[in-house]
Order: sequence, then structure tokens, then C-alpha cells
Amino acid sequence: MIQTACYRGRFAPTPSGPLHFGSLVAALGSFLDARAAGGTWLVRIEDIDPPRCPAGTDSTILRQLEAFGLHWDEEVTWQHSRQAAYQHALDCLMSQGLAYPCSCSRKQWQAFAIYPGWCRNGQRETNKPVAWRLRSDLAKRPITWHDRLFGHQLFDPATQGDVVLKRKDNLWAYQLAVVVDDAEQAISDVVRGYDLLDNTPWQGQLQKALGLPTPRYLHLPLIVTDEGQKLSKQNMAPALAERADDIRRQLFQALQALDQTPPAELAQEAPETQLNWAIAHWSIEQLRPFHHRALPSEH
Repeated sequence: MIQTACYRGRFAPTPSGPLHFGSLVAALGSFLDARAAGGTWLVRIEDIDPPRCPAGTDSTILRQLEAFGLHWDEEVTWQHSRQAAYQHALDCLMSQGLAYPCSCSRKQWQAFAIYPGWCRNGQRETNKPVAWRLRSDLAKRPITWHDRLFGHQLFDPATQGDVVLKRKDNLWAYQLAVVVDDAEQAISDVVRGYDLLDNTPWQGQLQKALGLPTPRYLHLPLIVTDEGQKLSKQNMAPALAERADDIRRQLFQALQALDQTPPAELAQEAPETQLNWAIAHWSIEQLRPFHHRALPSEH
């Protein structure tokens, strides 16, 4: 095992439902990358959107991770307790002229591919609730980084629009919260699904503006259905297995989805045995840089 100084990784699920096979692949990739580096692996519950997070789902997710042998190293954190930190970050952006209040509704600008920035120079309708948006045209641009699987990346966030930082209902948006929390937890390596790759430019702008470090990124291929849809809670992806033999089988299939070519006999072994093998053999070089992976049959 090669020890990587101060490696700190994390898995940060939204508790909108139990974990499914796609979640398992993301969690497993993050876990193996941290363990193979001799690093620390954390779990953070991203529950900043309470209406989407049924009571008790966070506990279900933690039980699922433990059932698959994915044990974290420090106390679990919940985003709902981090309101003050997010507000401080937003205040900092406001003081730099990089955040502005926006009263526009999605319906008003639906004819545009991205939000056209109508409130950049003043709120259009002062009697309406506002969201807070990032001035993507004024923040650092372009944003470049090296993805550990997909290689060199270059984006101009201004072509993606002014992302929301705080919603009209006063709930915090993902982009700001994830940047603040990754920095607070000293996360050195972010391993997550490919669907979040194009979120990275906004996060890079926020990191630069807030004086926060930029972690290394590894975006993993997504698990998709036969119809090509991302496996997700929204399209009713089934929850992970609960029976011991099914857990072993799904964990083995997740290793295969990560191109780790585990020996066939490993499929019958307990999660701990499978994970010990996977940590010892973890190889980014074996991962194929495809955006998607097919859902295994009878997963």
C-alpha cells in the first residue's frame, strides 16, 4: 500500500431515499481510493433540502453502508447544522460583488438555455422573494483541472450561467454547501459520479473566491438503466440488498462495474474479504474512461 500524505476522502449522499446500486458504486470507489492510499474516509449527510429528505432515511443509509463493510473513520456530519458557515461564505462573496439577489423564476427565462443574468445589475422585481446567484462572469474563468480518469478539463463557467447559491425558500444550494464543507473537513480527494463533473467549474470559482483549497477529482462512470437513464431515486431505482448472499453478490458486481476484475470465487466471500482484496488491488488505470456503465442483470 502506498501511503498518500493527508489523503482525506468522503462519501456525501443526499438522504432522499435508500442507497441503490449506483450509489454503491460511487461509495465503493470513494472508499477504495481512500483505503488504498492509507487515507481517511468520511461520510457526510447532505440534507440541506429537508422537503426531499424523509425522516430516518439518513439512518437507513448508514446501516446500508455498514452492511456492505464500508465503515467510516470519523463522526458523521450533517449539513443541516452548518447554516452559519454557509452564510459566512455567502457574505464573503457578496462583499466581493460575486453574489447577487435574483427574483426571476424559471418560468420567466425558460426560453433561454441558461439564466440570462437579468438581475445582475439590480433586482428586477423588488417585491418578490430572491435567490442568491454567483456572478460566473466575474469570478475566476476559465476553470481548468486534471480529472484522474477523464484527464484535462477546461470550462468557462460563464457559458453555464449564474448558479444558485441560496434558494428563494432560504434553503442552501448544493454548490456552495459542498465547497464549504469539503474545505472544513480538509477533503483532499473527491471521488464521485460523472454527472457532477460539469458542476466542478462553479465549485472551482467558489474555492478561488473564498480562498479555499481545490481537491483532486476523480469522476466515476454512472450506472444507467437499459433505457440509458442514470440510476437514481427519481426513477425508482431499487434499494440495495439486505440478505447476506445478495449483499455479497452486489458488492462483487460493484467491483466489476469499477473495472477491478475480481476473481470469480470472490463473489461468495463476505464483504470484508472482498474489500480487503479490492483495497490491495485498487487500480485507477484499470478504470475505462467511459461516461456510463450498464446496470448488471439481477443486480
